Amino acid sequence: MTTFERHSVTPWLLLAPQLAVVAIFFFWPAAESLRQAFYVQDAFGLGERFVGLANFQHVLSSPGYWHAFGVTALFSLLVAAGAMGLALLLAVLADRVLHGARLYRVLLTWPYAVAPAVAGLLWLFMFDPVLGVLTHALGVFGVHWDAQLDPGQALALVVIASIWQQMSYNFVFFLAGLQMIPASLLEAAAIDGAGPFRRFFGITLPLLSPTAFFLLVMNSVYVLFETFATIDNTTLGGPGGATRTLVYKLYEDGFVGRDLGGSSAQSVLLMLLVGVLTFIQFRYLERRVAY
Repeated sequence: MTTFERHSVTPWLLLAPQLAVVAIFFFWPAAESLRQAFYVQDAFGLGERFVGLANFQHVLSSPGYWHAFGVTALFSLLVAAGAMGLALLLAVLADRVLHGARLYRVLLTWPYAVAPAVAGLLWLFMFDPVLGVLTHALGVFGVHWDAQLDPGQALALVVIASIWQQMSYNFVFFLAGLQMIPASLLEAAAIDGAGPFRRFFGITLPLLSPTAFFLLVMNSVYVLFETFATIDNTTLGGPGGATRTLVYKLYEDGFVGRDLGGSSAQSVLLMLLVGVLTFIQFRYLERRVAY
């Protein structure tokens, strides 16, 4: 084997473990889910029958699916806007801290190290109707909190837990983006008489648009997939389906209801939804990004 051939094989050997993991845990399940979307299986997994697009027709004609779609849209909007807005505010404040800046930044990034399931349990305990600290604080203002009975409060609970957990991820990128902005631009604008708000909206925010665009894509994926554990450990999709998102409905139908064909069809539709959202973001929103 020549030197060129040996070096051309070496990168593939180094990539082989990672490629095997991706193939086994991503491509293989995705292909199997796509196949099962065209079949109906019995509850015991002993047989299956090809039904074509019947699973997709059943899912798209189900009122429960469209209700979950509406919950997902509202949930995604609230979490993405809340996590990015709060992270940007904290990043701007942390960027101006002169003493103890490193400590503040470490404390603000800690929530991202918490798993979504644990984050959901933490907020569930704090909003517990009997023992919750925040529940007692709300009771002082005459607010009765019980997320197990009130649909609006249940949605608020999972939104708050998801924002708190995702905020730190956004904070790191916004802070890095702020530190990359040349101080000379802000100083020149200040000399020209631009106030703090005008400097922020005229200089800082446009220069942060690539970071914000990247975080918008990442937050969309996070809300659609990674919030499952938060919902499962807090509200179980209830009450009355108020927190049943598309990914949680997929889990209920597939692993609880044993409707493997219907849940596979939902997974395919969810992948298509993610693809459409990503295309729209890159096709239309990227035009407003100033690189």
